[in-house]
Amino acid sequence: MPKPPKGARLGGSPAHERLILANLATDLFRHGKIRTTVTKAKRVRPLAERLITKAKKGDIHNRRQVLTVVKDKGVVHHLFTELAVTFAERPGGYTRITKVGARKGDNAPMAVIELVTEPLNPVRVSRSEAPAAAAAPAAEAPAAVEEPAAETAASDEAPEAPVAEAAEAGEAGEAKKDEA
Repeated sequence: MPKPPKGARLGGSPAHERLILANLATDLFRHGKIRTTVTKAKRVRPLAERLITKAKKGDIHNRRQVLTVVKDKGVVHHLFTELAVTFAERPGGYTRITKVGARKGDNAPMAVIELVTEPLNPVRVSRSEAPAAAAAPAAEAPAAVEEPAAETAASDEAPEAPVAEAAEAGEAGEAKKDEA
């Protein structure tokens, strides 16, 4: 059996905490972003990401599991039909938490948790060159760009001549073999 997290619960009892997190997740899927305390945002993030992963699978078993948490069928339909399609290529990290300052009344730290809508940009890391070595060719890049262009123009003409000469030499060699 999983051990509950240490410290005070959000609502006082386990059932109340589950309800609070379920309502936060429902509102997150309904509105796309919500403003809440940092603690609640950090607690709802794993739940929301698990529900989105289930929605990406899209079968009836996962739909029923999501319905046990999110009670609004309209929100579940929106999650499975629209949100799951937008996150189809993303392997994870469907939410973003941004801290926005303190609440006026009790000075509680506040945050905005939102669904990430930007398309996924794959990060390409090249570990073959050192950072200092990568900076030096970057400075010479404009000159280097023009030189290969000139070389490619010359190389386009150059391979044809040796190939043609080799073909002629090959034909001449075959003709000598036939004579002998």
